Amino acid sequence: MGQLDGKTALVTGATSGIGLAAARALAAEGAYVFLTGRRKELLDQAVAGIGVGRATGIRADVTDLADLDRIMAAIGEAGRGLDILFANAGIAELKVLGEITWKHYTDTFNTNVGSLIFAVQKALPLLKNGSSVILCGSNLDIKAAPGNSVYAATKTAIRSFGRSWAAELIDRGVRVNTLAPGFAETPGILGLNPGTDVEQWRESLIANVPMNRMGRPEEQADAVVFLASDRSSFMTGAEIYVDGGSAQF
Repeated sequence: MGQLDGKTALVTGATSGIGLAAARALAAEGAYVFLTGRRKELLDQAVAGIGVGRATGIRADVTDLADLDRIMAAIGEAGRGLDILFANAGIAELKVLGEITWKHYTDTFNTNVGSLIFAVQKALPLLKNGSSVILCGSNLDIKAAPGNSVYAATKTAIRSFGRSWAAELIDRGVRVNTLAPGFAETPGILGLNPGTDVEQWRESLIANVPMNRMGRPEEQADAVVFLASDRSSFMTGAEIYVDGGSAQF
């Protein structure tokens, strides 16, 4: 018996990193998982890794409202409501103030904030009483990191939405919480500074982590499972930092 037997989950941005680890962990605990991603080959690999009959992949761009409608329609047509939504899709690109362009700003906000707003909004008719919405934030919502000002601002916005939506949806029995990862061994983090040797980049990141290592996507996924399960049934509007202590001292 898994913690999430009989539950249905949607994970956006689920073809790599934290999203993929979360989809696997939710399925391992018994949930049927819908995964979204933009690249079909990676989506097919993700679904195959979870197992036939335990997951469905939906190729979609979550910044496209029509694609979001198609995702929700597919879940509805499968005869399933939603018990769990992990709004995880996001992008990051290093840009110091003097390098920020309008495109960088709009791309980052549209992907990290816009897609999250409308994914949750469009999921509302499917969300069951007692369901769990998990927003993927970052510990940069309370930390300064040169080159990450636009990205950090999107994550601060996500934290604010999490509080507001928790208050708005509490009468429906829908819980909304935010996961705040730190540096994790994901393609997105390790490829964030392409002009630097990967090992040097990794060591520079580790130097900012009190636990003296990077996290694993599976450690973030464990927190997602906790927030998705009844073990967090008295939590809403909260934020969990899974960052090796980086945001705390």
